[in-house]
Amino acid sequence: MSSLEVERDGAILRLTLSNPGRRNAITWPMYDALEQVESTVDGDRDIRVVVLRGAGGEAFAAGTDIRQFADFTTGEQGVEYEHRVGRVLGSLLRIRVPVVAVVEGPAVGAGLALAACSDLVVATPDAVFGAPVARTLGNTLPPPVLARLFQRLGAGRTMAMVLTARLLSATEVDGFVTEVIEREQLTTRVEELLERICSNAPLTLAALKEVERRVLRDGAVAEADDVLAGVYASRDFQAGVAGFLNHEHVEWEGR
Repeated sequence: MSSLEVERDGAILRLTLSNPGRRNAITWPMYDALEQVESTVDGDRDIRVVVLRGAGGEAFAAGTDIRQFADFTTGEQGVEYEHRVGRVLGSLLRIRVPVVAVVEGPAVGAGLALAACSDLVVATPDAVFGAPVARTLGNTLPPPVLARLFQRLGAGRTMAMVLTARLLSATEVDGFVTEVIEREQLTTRVEELLERICSNAPLTLAALKEVERRVLRDGAVAEADDVLAGVYASRDFQAGVAGFLNHEHVEWEGR
């Protein structure tokens, strides 16, 4: 049975895409659960990072579960599906804490989109990325997915990838993949990365993500005075200044 497994582990929210025998292809219930992650994080200020991976270690996610398209008979059903995926991706992009994708094997179609909506992507050498719909289903990618891929991969590389229906290796998507890690070192390195993120000032990380969203939308003229004022008025900023001047370790409160 398919599911999004959700585990709270201290300051870490661990999400696992699970669809046994289907390379973790994403079902409607999995999409619904992914859309709820934003409210889960908003409702728990002690969560510092979200990590997303596929169950079993063989695949991150091989797109949407194609069995769900079997009853599609009209264009309107396709539009409704793409809007649904767009809402899920939008909610993931709004998550206030860093999102780390751990990619083993294929991240294809919607799996690629989920990875692209993560802030950091670590991958094993056998990871592959792509959206080969021109060779497989004969559908297309909607504006929110193409826009995010343009931001993360670049427009030229994205269009070359989708027009040729190629899958790209982890080493071919430099700048998109943060780090390529051998499988035997993956668990240790991912935990080190999560620990490092959790040790950073949470208001700063949230502010950086919010400013990034506004800059991607509006460019360098993006208005962010409210974000700037929020961090400079925080107790964490005062503690950070005092800790730096006194050479003392700072315990960030997120306030």
